[in-house]
Amino acid sequence: MKRVAVVILNYNGKKFLEEFLPTVIANTDAELADIVVADNASTDGSMEFMRERFPDIKLIDNGSNGGFATGYNIALRQIEAEYFVLLNSDIEVAPHWIEPVVELMDADPQIAACQPKILSYYEKNKFEYAGASGGFIDRYGYPFCRGRVFQNLEEDKGQYDDICEVFWATGACLFVRADLYLKHGGLDDAFFAHMEEIDFCWRMKNLGYKIYCCPLSKVYHIGGGTLPKSSARKTYLNFRNNLSLLFKNLPRNRVFRVIAYRILLDWVAAVKFLCGGSLADFWAVTRAHFAFYKRIPAIRKEREKLNNQPVSMMYQRNIVFENFLKGKKLFSDLDPEQFTHA
Repeated sequence: MKRVAVVILNYNGKKFLEEFLPTVIANTDAELADIVVADNASTDGSMEFMRERFPDIKLIDNGSNGGFATGYNIALRQIEAEYFVLLNSDIEVAPHWIEPVVELMDADPQIAACQPKILSYYEKNKFEYAGASGGFIDRYGYPFCRGRVFQNLEEDKGQYDDICEVFWATGACLFVRADLYLKHGGLDDAFFAHMEEIDFCWRMKNLGYKIYCCPLSKVYHIGGGTLPKSSARKTYLNFRNNLSLLFKNLPRNRVFRVIAYRILLDWVAAVKFLCGGSLADFWAVTRAHFAFYKRIPAIRKEREKLNNQPVSMMYQRNIVFENFLKGKKLFSDLDPEQFTHA
């Protein structure tokens, strides 16, 4: 058994495997890590391509498309390693991208998960949306990153190169302790895709573990490889899963107040979509809310299994107001003293 398993979940991503897998192979120490491709019932010939072009790479056929969460859960239960690396297929990795993260996690057993610095593949001097240099959420569940606040992507000038604790590490390139992942159920299957990594990180924090970003490692991400950013399906998943995330993980004394406030803000966003001519996104928010309400009994049962408590690195102000009303566009504009317990 090698210490690290780099696992690429694929769904109709043959073009990404063809473009990026050779770099992953070239920049991954074969004595340290195995590379595995797990396929979610692709119909674009991905599996045939892999068998022909990369016969030495282990393949796992998941048999169906259960989304990001279930796809990884099925695959990782079949792999033995000390560390799993969940790696998107549309990522180019830099040389020595694994070693710094493993060294950091080896040095502190309380780090459950970690991410590298995520830069844009097309603009390599800029941070990429999905993770940048470490993820955070505000008190109402809105996610943002060091280097990315809403749609504002900063230029990477080394301003976020320090190794630091964060709230969540991106699923685009997620290093996680295999024993913790398997012991605590992995990603939540009900999320399907989007925000499942935030949920996992929050659950780890509720158990007393830490989440880190290690910018000594860097990768370059295209983003939107499966669902484009403008997809109404993505809008639906983000709004539904964000409410589920909050209801599932917040401490009892905050959960109902925060959910009520988020519902109000979500409908403000829905009206904004409608006024902007995006009926599909308005309908996606509507469907997301009804799907969440339907799942409340099941999520309540999940809450009962968790040790919900105040956790570190949650931003105690409303990032929506900070960004759109106060003009705070950069992570460095935010008050560092507000990153406290929930």
